[in-house]
Amino acid sequence: MATEYGQGYGHRYEYDGARRHRLPAALRAPFEARSWREFCYVLLSLPISILMFSYAVTMVSLGAGLLVTFLGIPVLAAALAGCRGLGALERVRARGLLDLEVAEPEPLRMRKPGAMAWTGAVLKSGTSWRHLLYTLLHFPWAVFSFVVAVTFWAIGWSLMTYPLWFWVFPMYAGQGGIQLYGDDHHRIYLDNPFEITVTALIGLLFTLATPWIVRALTMVDRLLVHGLLGPSPLSARVVELESDRGVVVDTAAADLRRIERDLHDGAQARLVALAMDLGLAKEKLTEDPRSAARMVEEAHGEVKTALQELRDLARGIHPAVLTDRGLDAALSAVASRCTVPVQVEVDLPRRPAPAIEGIAYFTVSELLQNISKHSGARTASVDVWRSADRLMLQVMDDGVGGAEVSGGSGLAGLTERLGAVDGILVVDSPRGGPTRVTAELPWRG
Repeated sequence: MATEYGQGYGHRYEYDGARRHRLPAALRAPFEARSWREFCYVLLSLPISILMFSYAVTMVSLGAGLLVTFLGIPVLAAALAGCRGLGALERVRARGLLDLEVAEPEPLRMRKPGAMAWTGAVLKSGTSWRHLLYTLLHFPWAVFSFVVAVTFWAIGWSLMTYPLWFWVFPMYAGQGGIQLYGDDHHRIYLDNPFEITVTALIGLLFTLATPWIVRALTMVDRLLVHGLLGPSPLSARVVELESDRGVVVDTAAADLRRIERDLHDGAQARLVALAMDLGLAKEKLTEDPRSAARMVEEAHGEVKTALQELRDLARGIHPAVLTDRGLDAALSAVASRCTVPVQVEVDLPRRPAPAIEGIAYFTVSELLQNISKHSGARTASVDVWRSADRLMLQVMDDGVGGAEVSGGSGLAGLTERLGAVDGILVVDSPRGGPTRVTAELPWRG
């Protein structure tokens, strides 16, 4: 759809460079770079958490103890600011070793510059206190994950490589091998080939299980970093709404420019030409009535064309049939202008809000226009229904496929428009078709 459909005609095949591994993931895990990065993250967590915990407890205790004096407030603010700095380092460490992208939290909001304003902003910021909570909670978890990871790693690799170094015991320790049991009268060593092989196999199992255990441990670290060191859900929602507001403003400005351009280049130009033709006809009315009549007839045709352009422009702004009769009639009218047969089915218990109804109409209208221009389809269908608190739209065609949501395309513009009202656009368009575009809009009655 849009220009993306044109890619379906060129039979362009993309090479998938992803290499297929011959070994299953369970056998590859101990040797993958990701497993070693996660193990390195767990190893570094212990000393870093000790430093963070010591700093946070010392500074907060000092600030709390000095609250009886004026010095306690700036000391406590400095403690929270330091925790924010430590949190920034933790985000960098998680990004480098865990491939975890965490956005920067909301900055301090100060109404006026100055030390007092900065101190108040730090103490009032929920982000500062969440960073402090991270430094306190991360320490016991880092101790636990360090002990578990190192224990499993050491046991696994030492037992798995036991056939390579068991000779150390009889040569330097004076015993046959690893001692399993011993008392004053009897001792059991792992010293024969069968026991050595079983020991190595047990070590292999530990080695294969260690990466997955470490991965499970780092999942908790991911939750801590994402939940406590990233932006709060409220601030993320504010940023999203600000972005959506910018999209709405840009879309409205683009629509106004389009309307102005259509009026200037279309109906306005025709009306200017009509006025000139009528002026010439008026001058020739007494001298050459036949020429004047012919010019009036041509002007009459220009009036019809200008009226049709004005109707099309008004329909593009907001069609009257949508206001009067709703989505069913409006989408049927749009489908009748499509170059391929379109089956329209609208199943709604009642009409949604006018704004949502308008966005749904223009979404289907643009998708059908793209089908007419680019799909090469023989048939198409439009389904509209309500699911819980969502208005669902689905447009399908049996064309060439290959539609993609990419920057600068019509589908990308539709995605931005729907996103401005918390909507979603999903495109399923394999090469060769069929194409299915599903849109979700919030139901607002």
